[in-house]
Amino acid sequence: MSKNLSALSFRKGIEKNVFERMVDAAEKAGTAEKNETVRQMGVDHLFGDAVTLGAVSFYDFLKKENEGKKVFVCNGSACLCAGTQAKLHHSLETHFEKEQIGHICCLGRCHEGSAFQYNGKNYSGQSPAALENLFETGEGDSEDRYAVHSAVEPALLTAEFPGIEKYYAPFRDLITKGDRDALGLELKESGLRGRGGAGFPLHFKWASCRAAEGSVKYIVCNADEGDPGAYIDKYLMEKQPHSVLLGMMVAGWFAGAENGILYIRAEYPESVTIINDAIAELRAVGLLGKDILGTGFNFMLKSIKGAGAYICGEETALLASLEGQRPEVRTRPPFPTIEGLFRKPTILNNVETFSNIHPILTLGGKNYAKIGTPQSTGTKLMSLDSHFVKPGIYEVAMGTPLEEVFYGMAGGFSQPIKAVQIGGPLGGLIPMSHIAQLTVDFESFKKAGFLLGHAGAVSIPEWFPMIEYIQHLFQFTADESCGKCFPCRLGSTRGKELIAKAREDDSFKIERELLDDLLDTMEITSLCALGGGVPLPIKNALQHFDDELRGYFVGNIYEKGKEYRASPATN
Repeated sequence: MSKNLSALSFRKGIEKNVFERMVDAAEKAGTAEKNETVRQMGVDHLFGDAVTLGAVSFYDFLKKENEGKKVFVCNGSACLCAGTQAKLHHSLETHFEKEQIGHICCLGRCHEGSAFQYNGKNYSGQSPAALENLFETGEGDSEDRYAVHSAVEPALLTAEFPGIEKYYAPFRDLITKGDRDALGLELKESGLRGRGGAGFPLHFKWASCRAAEGSVKYIVCNADEGDPGAYIDKYLMEKQPHSVLLGMMVAGWFAGAENGILYIRAEYPESVTIINDAIAELRAVGLLGKDILGTGFNFMLKSIKGAGAYICGEETALLASLEGQRPEVRTRPPFPTIEGLFRKPTILNNVETFSNIHPILTLGGKNYAKIGTPQSTGTKLMSLDSHFVKPGIYEVAMGTPLEEVFYGMAGGFSQPIKAVQIGGPLGGLIPMSHIAQLTVDFESFKKAGFLLGHAGAVSIPEWFPMIEYIQHLFQFTADESCGKCFPCRLGSTRGKELIAKAREDDSFKIERELLDDLLDTMEITSLCALGGGVPLPIKNALQHFDDELRGYFVGNIYEKGKEYRASPATN
């Protein structure tokens, strides 16, 4: 059925497709989940009411519960650990009815806290007087301010933009004089690995799409950076937008695609505006459109705004979303390079990955590979939260000691911290005792039992209960699961319920073997990294914070010298 729906969606193409119509309807009415709206879209796209309703009812900003909401409070991990949101919520209740206040995750204001969205703009760190003025006059300071540091000379991803003419000179040379096979070799020699979290070699992915059969191909940028604590892609789209667009244009030329789409999360409204402005600049100077620079290369770019669904950061769910289907994870193989958007060959990378193409063109693959480590080449951006003395974006060479980033560059922490989660809700939870053992690269983190992922850092203060953080991780997964596979959908809910009961009822203890089995089942059998990834930080917490957590559990695992067996069930 889903293949048929992909084909039906392909008939309309990417211009004003059904998903965009859903988003537009919600912006006008507060929800797209209205009978007449659902029916008309179903008729126009031959989807049927059930399929269209199944899609719109999934997204936070499309479903009917969103209707009437006027302000949205960030409930991401960084804001949670900052301890700012309860006070913010209380302040908002003096200006709005309770039913007018919604929740949102995450706004990318992790460097400051007190984050919320109002009238399509994001705010953070507002004083009571600033809030009063904002809600009375509608005017406020939404500028996002944070420090940007580079430990690499010259800077690659954080360098000052020199203007379109100079910046796009390597692209002009490539499409007028370049050779696709030569570019493929440069990409291979660069050793660039995807920066979305998995670290998959880029040249394999691009070569696979180029070799795939079919005259229609697509380039898709996964700009749905939903990991709380990560605002790396937000920085690139808002401060370095052309780095992202150039990378997509090069991918289009290499693979033979004529259309590129940036799927940008609705939680980043400023990113949507800035990217659209940058695309308009390129059209104006003739670098997008038909027969670019007389080379016969046709390529167009457009952005499509998301609607509030963390799962759309998973590549196959994102593709289903673009097609107007419910954003559920698809089984692989086939991989997107063979069957991607509309079941056509597609290169799909994240924002930071595309941004690394310009340095490779200017330095050459071999010179780029000299930066970093042999297995993890180039630079990596890290985003540090409000608990650091100097929060912000840091560009470091892969292989840089994590301790050097945290203490040497960022000045350490502003209060006692017991752990840092790196890589979002699915990333490893690292006790402070292990910081000195890690370097910023894929291998170091994996070897130590953690995950570099997107490299956004969320600090967990000494005062914050680790059991509450575990509940937060289960809750996040339960809320954001696409629901397609049982282990993720049911496992996260059962985990959340177990932890909540143990916190609320002192007489209730969780069978440790039961929780371990639940985590193993989710890790091994979930379809994607949401259900399969969240057990990692929970296992890290259980391992490294045993003294703090053991009072919530029972089982012979806690009796030294005895084989682990489940104790009798606790009523």
